[in-house]
Amino acid sequence: MELKEVVSSNITNVGYENDTLFVKYKSGATYKYKNFPQELYESFLEAESKGRFMNTEVKGKYEYEKITEEL
Repeated sequence: MELKEVVSSNITNVGYENDTLFVKYKSGATYKYKNFPQELYESFLEAESKGRFMNTEVKGKYEYEKITEEL
């Protein structure tokens, strides 16, 4: 799975594989969000503000797991 670089004040990269969203933050931490729809991932990539999208469409709605401090 390839992480794509994004323009954001808090997020550096995102990726998607097997219904899982991967988000790498500028802190170096990477999280995976499970059972994430591909259509929503595509909307995330197109969102003007990645942070706002995370706060309104992802956080609190999908089970997540911290997978590493650095990827």
